[in-house]
Amino acid sequence: MKKYNLAVVGANGAVGEEVLRILEEIDFPLNKLVPLASSRSAGNTVDFNGEDLVIKELTHDIFEQEDVEIAIFSAGGGVSAEYAPSAVKAGAVVIDNTSHFRMDPNVPLVVPEVNPEDIAKWKKTGIIANPNCSTIQMVQALKPLDEAYDLVRVDVSTYQATSGAGKSAMEELVQQMQDFFAFKLSESEHKAFNQQIALNVIPQIDKFMENGYTKEEMKMVNETTKIMHKEIALSATCVRVPVLRGHSETLTLTFDSEVNANEARDILSKAPNIVILDDPSAAVYPMPKDCVDRNETFVGRIREDVYSNNMLHMFVVADNLRVGAATNAVRIAQKFIEMQEA
Repeated sequence: MKKYNLAVVGANGAVGEEVLRILEEIDFPLNKLVPLASSRSAGNTVDFNGEDLVIKELTHDIFEQEDVEIAIFSAGGGVSAEYAPSAVKAGAVVIDNTSHFRMDPNVPLVVPEVNPEDIAKWKKTGIIANPNCSTIQMVQALKPLDEAYDLVRVDVSTYQATSGAGKSAMEELVQQMQDFFAFKLSESEHKAFNQQIALNVIPQIDKFMENGYTKEEMKMVNETTKIMHKEIALSATCVRVPVLRGHSETLTLTFDSEVNANEARDILSKAPNIVILDDPSAAVYPMPKDCVDRNETFVGRIREDVYSNNMLHMFVVADNLRVGAATNAVRIAQKFIEMQEA
């Protein structure tokens, strides 16, 4: 199999670091890894397979200079907007972790377990978009159930970790907890969030839109339709919680046919990269602390609705830095390579 030159843009960020770790763990056909970041970080090093790799400055010419064939972008929408076209021009396929290209009709939005066939559309722009972290883990659970029962509506509430807002947000939570134990939480600064996050939950992620939903909530609505190629009525409430890693979601699913919880549990257990943790009598259910550094999506609390025979409820948890970003991006790269080799 051919080996590829792969660049990671934002290699020293939270998601970029996870991409490097995943590439270390799997049998990826890697010829050369090119870590890229802004001029502020250029010259620093990142550890990869026990070797210190020097971070190179992200420029418009670097992709051609390094003969990059695959570029994973994890450095913010503005960076992707400016530099992704240069990577494409140099002959690389771009896998973008930001929201910048997601709703572009010419850019495929891909979760490999759900719509891998869409990767073939990369030739239109040279770019493949990675969905929002909360969307990825949700559609992984939705897809097999939709095929079985015909999904018509989703109501989802998310409990999203601080790492979804970056390293500084995680540091803010830690600092506030330290301030709490020092009896000075009221003096603790909050910059990453507009409210105190320690010992609190914030029912706002991103800006509010005119319809009363936040931008994060509307991402889930619009991205789900694009990924699943189906108009599904969806309402989301996205909440930031004082957890470092791991997004949790409660899903209420309405189908066009009668459903059975045991059958649904069996269907999900056979779905790719889904792990069932569902024995409430033994206190077995998905929790953020158990999903850290894992590449699977965990599902539990699967139950039928008390009143309607066409509704299911469940709890879904995944590591947002991995499943919700880095793992999905690497899996896209793997599928892309499989298609090139076929």
